[in-house]
Formats: sequence, structure tokens, C-alpha cells
Amino acid sequence: MGILLKNPKNQSWWLDYNDLVNQCDPLKGLDETEVDLKLRKYGLNTVRANQSKSLIIQFLSRFKNPLVIVLILASFVSALTGESTNFLIISCIVLLSVILDFVQEFKANKAADALRQSVSVRAIVLRNYKVKSISVQNVVPGDIVFVKAGDLIPADSLVLSSKDFFVNQSLLTGESFPIEKSTAQLPTSAKQINEASNAVFMGTSVVGGQAHLLVIKTGMETSLGDIADSIEKPSVVTSFETGTRKFGMLIMWLTVVMVLFVLLINSWFDKPWLESFLFAVALAVGLTPELLPMVVSITLSRGAIRLSRLKLIVKRQSSIQDLGSMDVFCTDKTGTLTEAKIRFEKSFDAYGNLNTEAIELAYLNSYFESGLRNSIDEAILEVERVAVGGWTKIDEVPFDFERRCVSILIASETRHELFLKGAFEEVISKCEFVKSSSGASRVKLDRLGKEKVLRYCRYLESDGLRVLAIARKEIPIDHCVVDVKDEFDLDLVGFVTFIDPPKQSASSALEKLRNSGVSIKIVTGDSDLVTQNVCRQLHIEIQGVLLGQEIDLLDDRALQHRVNAVNLFCKVNPSQKKRVILAFRSNGHVVGYLGDGINDAPSLHCADVGISVDTAADVAKAAADMILLEQNLNVVHAGVLEGRRTFGNIMKYIMMGTSSNFGNMFSMAGASLFLPFLPMLPTQILLNNILYDLSEIPIPLDEVDSIETASPKVLDLDFIRNFMFVVGSISSLFDFLTFYFLLNVFDANEKSFQTGWFIESLCTQVLVVFVIRTRGSPFKSRPHPLLIITSLFIVMLGMLLPMSPIGVYFGFSPPTIAFYGFLVSMVLIYLLIVQIVKSYFFRYQDKKSALT
Repeated sequence: MGILLKNPKNQSWWLDYNDLVNQCDPLKGLDETEVDLKLRKYGLNTVRANQSKSLIIQFLSRFKNPLVIVLILASFVSALTGESTNFLIISCIVLLSVILDFVQEFKANKAADALRQSVSVRAIVLRNYKVKSISVQNVVPGDIVFVKAGDLIPADSLVLSSKDFFVNQSLLTGESFPIEKSTAQLPTSAKQINEASNAVFMGTSVVGGQAHLLVIKTGMETSLGDIADSIEKPSVVTSFETGTRKFGMLIMWLTVVMVLFVLLINSWFDKPWLESFLFAVALAVGLTPELLPMVVSITLSRGAIRLSRLKLIVKRQSSIQDLGSMDVFCTDKTGTLTEAKIRFEKSFDAYGNLNTEAIELAYLNSYFESGLRNSIDEAILEVERVAVGGWTKIDEVPFDFERRCVSILIASETRHELFLKGAFEEVISKCEFVKSSSGASRVKLDRLGKEKVLRYCRYLESDGLRVLAIARKEIPIDHCVVDVKDEFDLDLVGFVTFIDPPKQSASSALEKLRNSGVSIKIVTGDSDLVTQNVCRQLHIEIQGVLLGQEIDLLDDRALQHRVNAVNLFCKVNPSQKKRVILAFRSNGHVVGYLGDGINDAPSLHCADVGISVDTAADVAKAAADMILLEQNLNVVHAGVLEGRRTFGNIMKYIMMGTSSNFGNMFSMAGASLFLPFLPMLPTQILLNNILYDLSEIPIPLDEVDSIETASPKVLDLDFIRNFMFVVGSISSLFDFLTFYFLLNVFDANEKSFQTGWFIESLCTQVLVVFVIRTRGSPFKSRPHPLLIITSLFIVMLGMLLPMSPIGVYFGFSPPTIAFYGFLVSMVLIYLLIVQIVKSYFFRYQDKKSALT
């Protein structure tokens, strides 16, 4: 049975508990017909504003580009003034450019989207008596959903059944502590979300227990959807996004200055206003690397596809570039530096004697625990079998990262007992008694006794053992509910120790990352002594250790100073992890973070690039930018190199486009000062620009020199600006030489001048790709075959077009044979000089970087 809400915006819907529950069949769930109807009625279960748009809307959105709008207006002005040829040419060029952009980007993004869907957060639902896993966005009202610790709540729902079910709903209420949820009917006075103990809400997370839920609201009808605009925080601006934004501003200002200059000069010389306007617009288009968004999108999409073959799935495409720029990599210890195959070693009493009582109580604690079991729980349950038939679970205080322990209240026929398991510092601090060495009585555990026990635990840790403490406390039989206030006055039972062998492959992978210019920082909640032991076994140099309690004593500025000298951050909780990452970012570093737990979500979100694993908690997977299909640092290193390759190809287009475009457009603006006619017609500028862009389409396929992937790089605006001025000036110099020869040697008239410069301009800016695409010799770096083919084809097309029948429509006249001889000489000399200047330029930049 499905449910239909009469008042979908009523925020107290959980008061109608019985009515809503009675409308569903908890043993069957929805059938596919009902699901299809509800999907059509309610839409996909998402609160994102940028839901998938139709292809026609996506295509039309390309025309929102201001330059495209100006060109369309210019074409209509041409039509109104009788310039029908200009109207047709400009319209066709604009349409071709938009189609090219749309098709290329759509194809690349479609492939990348398919990969993202493969690691999307999923929900376990009951459909027509069968349990199945579906994408969260396909959850509909009326679905029966199963959730457990570590899951995200997929939609606003009522609790049908639960077992020690604790939910963190700070996203909606600001409450930092988990709230227990149950099936209790609420009083009609309960109007607020924080009073809805029988309901859960989309976007909150399960921190303990499990439950069956009945979905009531999805998508924008949820509480999260109602307040999405008010709670939505701007995404963290990454290094790549910052760089592209600054680059866009640079181009915008250059364009405005150049266009205003041309309009001023043409009006000064009383040239036709329409022709001058079209020329200025075409100049703006020529200066703007309008193909850059497409090149970036295609390059990143192809990078995402390549990374998928390396078992790294990309959710946010720009994170590929951030991964390549990463110079600080923060990672946990377990599963990254170790095998994550934790095994039980020994069980001790409080005096260090071998004893089985501690592991037996640890087994009972782990067996009855309903929260998210970790690898230590699995190790406990594998090694020890304890008869649990005589015990019944009464209540639980789930694990949290502040207390670092979990309590279980269980009952036998004669008594209730609270068993506590957790980090030994936390457990010992809650203990007041310990059995005597003979075991016959209880003795007071005083301050000196606690210090002695702590020293013994740290001694075990120095041998690489992870240590948990076990404590117990008898609870009155009439006491059936426990909370953190009951965790005091405990008896210390003893300790259980575990070993997690180092992952031998980690040592070589870390060495590769270091050799690639990436600093490794280990950020873990584990002991500093255990972590140092693992580092020594993996030959990782320990630069310094900072503990979580020390981080709390430092303000943000002090922490920024300390993090640079430290590479081990131990015993840190989620908020401390986040502060460490933000401190590195404040110091100008590009930071990556690898984590897979509930506690890792804040750090994954605030890093430049967050990486999780496919087996991670839903909360971590949702916050991550990339998902590892296997927890292997070699895959991360391969991803770093792929990120640098994509950045290298993006930089090729930026460097070629800005330098060539700036040189040519500067030449046009300068030529307007002394020529009695336009140096190139607006339609010729647009044609030149579209042909040049066509030649650059294969850039995302091109290989990148090893020197470009050897170290992290960011989008350096100063570097781009300097390269644009240096190489652009050479381009302008050869343009003015071309002007001189056309006017004084070839005695060119208006049409032949415009034709000659069109050909020379196109040939130089297309062929210079083979020089600029590599730092070294163009003969030692092999370009992609498709780049060679398209570039040579465009050059031949540009040379033959003026001699073709359609050349006349663009205002061309056939050049002489002598001109082509001159053209070949000019192009060869131009490429040679660019190569020489480029070499000096990079040498100067390298020296400048070395000094800084």
C-alpha cells in the first residue's frame, strides 16, 4: 500500500503515527507499479536545485554566454541593415560553436556521470516482498527502508521498529549528541523536529543500532528540502576553482580594455559604426578562450574515465585537478599504513597477568553492541566464544568519538551489569576499583594506581599493540535505562590487545608520493606510540607528533605554525582532524584527505579533495569527492599523476589560447591606428577563431611530459599573464612584419591584406601548439596523432579557403604563389623564435621558483 499525504508541508506529520503506519504493508512494501506512479508524482528524491534538465534546456543554456548574445544581436543588426551575408556567416559560426561545445561536453560528462552513479549512496528497501538495494534518489513515499549504523537517512520517515537506534540530527537541530528514536506515539504538543522521537529526517545519520522505516516525504517535501536554501553552505572553494576564477577576471579586463580602445580609435577616424561595432565584438570573441570550459570539462571527464580504470571513481570532476595539485596528503593509519586485518593478541588483568576475563567481557560487549562494528569488534568476535544464552541485553550507550567507549547493560537471572569497553585512558578515568591480585576482593584504584596502569598500557603500545580496557559495574535490577552518567565508579577488569600488521606495499607507495612532491601526514584517532611503531616498521621518518589534547590548547594561528613541523597527529577526534586540515589550507597548501568512517565526513568535506573507499560508511562516501574501489596508496599515487596530466593539458590550451589570441588581437587593435580599413573583417575574425578552436579539440587526448607530472602545480595567474605577454608580443611582432610585407612588398589592397593576414594568423597560432605543448624540444615530445591531423587539416583548410568559391562570401581574394613562399618562411622563423624564447622563459621561471 502506498501513502498519500493530504498536507505535505505540515511539519508535524509524525503526530499522525498510527494513521500513516496503518496505510502501509510492512511485510510487502511497494510494488513496481506503485513506485512508477510515485516517481512521476513526487519526482526524484533529491533536494538539489540543479536536477537533471532536458537536453533542449541544456543546449539552449549555452546561449546565455554574454559574448554569444552579443554576436546574435550583431547578426540581427546586420540583417536589418541589409548585410545578409554577415548575418548568415555570424549566425552559422555561433551555431557551430555552440553545437561543438554542447556535443563534446555532453558526451564526456555522460560517461563520467555513469561512473559517479556506480558509487552513489544506496538504500536498502522492501519492494513486493523482496529486499533490494536502490539508489537513494529512487526512494519514494511509502517505501519500507532498512537502516543501520553508518547509514544516511534517505528521506523523512517514521520508525516502524528499532533496536538501540541512535541518530545524529545536528544538521537540522544543532544538537551535537545522538538522539534515540523509537516507535512511541507522541503527545499532540510535540511540534518541533527535536521532539519527534518517532521520526527521522533526510540527511541525518545513524550512529548506532538499526531500524525499519516508513518513508513519508521525499525530495523537496522533506524538512531538509524546506530549509535547503537557508542551511546550504557554499562549497569549499578549491585551489583549481580559485585559479580559474582569477584567470576569468584577467581575461575579462583585457577584453574590456581592448574593445573600448578599438571603439574609441574607430570612432575617432569616423569609420562606419556598424562595421566598427561588429569588429569590436569579434575582437572580444577572438581574445576570449571561449572553448576553455569545454576543454576543461572534456579533459576532466576523460581523466575521470582513465581513473576509473585505476579503480578510483570521481564524483566531483574538478577534484581531479585538485588531486594533481595536492602537496599535503592526510590519511588515517588503519587500512592505509596497515593491513586492516586486526587480530587479537592477549588478554590481561589489571596487574598485567594473562587472564581470560577481559576478553570474555569484551566479547559480550561486542556481541550485544548494535552500533557500527569496527575491525576490533570483528577480531573479538572471531577469537572468543562465550555462552550468551544466559544474558539479555537491556540497554546501550553507543560509541562516540568524544567518550571513545561503548557501554552495554545486560541482565542475567540474578543481576544487571554494565560492561564498558573502550580506549584505556577513558575507561581507566571512569574506574574507582580493581580486583585484588588474588581476585578475592575489590580494592581502591587510587591516583598512583591509575598512573601505574597507564604506564603499563603505554608500554604495550610501544610494542605496536592496540590496547582496549574493559570495566564492569553492577546496576540495580530495577534500573533498565543507562546513559553516560552511569559510566562512573566502575571496576577495572583488564585489557585486551590487538595487532594490525603494517602493509608492506604502503612503504613504496608513500615513497612514490614523497618523490612526487606530496608530504604525508598521518591523522589518526589511534595511539601515538602504536602509530610511531608502525612508522618505524615502514621506514617513515617521524618529524614530530601532535596529540589531540595539545591541539585543543592551540588557537588557529598557533596551530597553523605547528602543523608544518609535524607529520603525526594522534588521538584526534573529528573536530580536531578538521582543524588540522584547515590549518594546512590556511598555510597555502592543497590538501587531500583519505577517510572512511562516520567521524571522517567533516574532514572529507573541508579538504581540497576528499577520498573515501567503496566500503566506507554512507556519511563518508557522501562527503567524498573520489571513491577508491580498493584501499591502496598506489592507486592514490596514480590518481595524482593523472590529475597532473589533466592539469597539463588544460594549461596547454590556456597558454596557447591566451598568448596567440592576445598577440593577434593586440595586432588588430594596433593596426586600427594606421590602416584606412579594418585589418580583418568581423566574419573573418570569427572564422579564424572557430577554425583555431576546432584544431584544439584533441588536446584532452594529448600526453604530458614527465616533468609536468613530477611535482604539484596550481593555476598560477602570474605565470599565465607573463607567458601571455612574452609569447603574445612575439606573435604581434610577426603580425606587424606581415603587415609591412603585405603593404610594401606585395602591394596588397584591402581584400588581399585581410586575406594574407587571416592565413598567416591562423597558421602561426595553430602550429605553435607543437612548440608550446612541451617545455623541451618539440621533436622529443610526441603529440597525439589526432592533434597532428586536426592541426595540419585546419592549416591546409585556412590556406585553401581563400581560393575556394565560398571564399568570396568571407571577403577573401586568392593570394599569390609568392605570398605562400613568404608565409612558409615567416611561420618557420616564428616557431623557431618562440621555441628559443620559451626555453629562456621556463628557465627564468624555474630559477624564480627555486628562490621562493
